[in-house]
Amino acid sequence: MKLLTYKQDGFEKIGAMDASGTKVLPLEQFGITSKTMNELVCSSEDLKKLQAADFSNAENQILYAEAEKCAPIPCPMQDIICLGINYNAHAEEAARFKKDAFGREKPFAIYFGKRVNEAVGTGEGIPAHRDITKQLDYEAELAVILSKDAKNVKLEDAYDYVFGFTVLNDISAREIQTQHKQWYFGKSLDGFTPMGPWIVTKDEIVLPPRLNITSKVNGELRQNSNTELLIFSIEHVISELSQGITLKAGTIISMGTPAGVGMGMDPPTFLNPGDVVECQIEGIGTLVNEIIE
Repeated sequence: MKLLTYKQDGFEKIGAMDASGTKVLPLEQFGITSKTMNELVCSSEDLKKLQAADFSNAENQILYAEAEKCAPIPCPMQDIICLGINYNAHAEEAARFKKDAFGREKPFAIYFGKRVNEAVGTGEGIPAHRDITKQLDYEAELAVILSKDAKNVKLEDAYDYVFGFTVLNDISAREIQTQHKQWYFGKSLDGFTPMGPWIVTKDEIVLPPRLNITSKVNGELRQNSNTELLIFSIEHVISELSQGITLKAGTIISMGTPAGVGMGMDPPTFLNPGDVVECQIEGIGTLVNEIIE
């Protein structure tokens, strides 16, 4: 099932896509009391109601094309956990761009946090922040949303904690990222977390996900890979982090980006106002955003 957040009369609502993919079914008509996606993901009672809901009898429907779309989780409850250099080909292009920042042996997963005051939905603009960066870059990534608290999780049990998946564009200011020798600031500027267009629940995805992942800039294909090429798997990440951290329900983990980003081009090619970035993951959807002043 595809779950999304939208606005109606200025108020945030949650809904599900119908079978045709053209209509949004507001969840309140199925007895679900959660008002936000954060509440829904953390509510075992509402999740049971959702699984039992008969969408074919929904009376209240909204045309998706006319809905005011938001990121599926507009305000994450915590910083997003991100994976750095988690595809080999991206590791190579990153090292070519700036070896002292990216070119080192990586026997362990690289984790960093991404601050998100408010995530950007599909169709919304990404601010260029041209006053502080001239090296704006895109990164199409598979993001994982957890449905319950995870602590000391065994590798084989990791998917029991997964609620679903979405597309995330890990927008980055490269010179800020590299000059600070850590990535938090350069990844966390306002508007740097486009996410969506919805969450696809894990029952719709064959696990582990082996999904084509692409990005385009102004229609030009830039990234073209598959999530089966992740260096550190979803199971590994959930299990490893949960040995020392309680991963709370609603946690978002973004699994890293494949090769083809702007800094990897020859010469490096960065985003400018007016550019349109499309990030797509097979079986999930397409996230489209324009760079704005």
